[in-house]
Amino acid sequence: EVQLQASGGGLVQAGGSLRVSCVVSGFTGDSYTVGWFRQAPGREREAVSCITQSNGRTYYATSVKGRFTISRDNAKHLAFLQMNSLKPDDTAVYYCAADADLYCDSESEISARDFTFWGQGTLVTVSS
Repeated sequence: EVQLQASGGGLVQAGGSLRVSCVVSGFTGDSYTVGWFRQAPGREREAVSCITQSNGRTYYATSVKGRFTISRDNAKHLAFLQMNSLKPDDTAVYYCAADADLYCDSESEISARDFTFWGQGTLVTVSS
């Protein structure tokens, strides 16, 4: 059974940094992709970033490019999202998701529909 557990959310001031983590279990080896999505109150869930565990290829949404960095630790089945220069607009519940039949590409947008497995969210609040 595939399970994901996100953690690391919290309250941070604008301009600050925060790192959220996602533990992934249940996949065989590292042939899967982890995506980060976020959903703010009253807004649709939006894609933030993804990383393919086997080759490290990544994708970033335009809104976070240059500020957020996604990484992975395959040995520990972890994916991280380092968020720098945070803005109040980054306030949202952040979700990690995973799928085995998906590969990240910097030129290809991702969608929540692409991912089969989801973890619970972790709340990130950025104060102004």
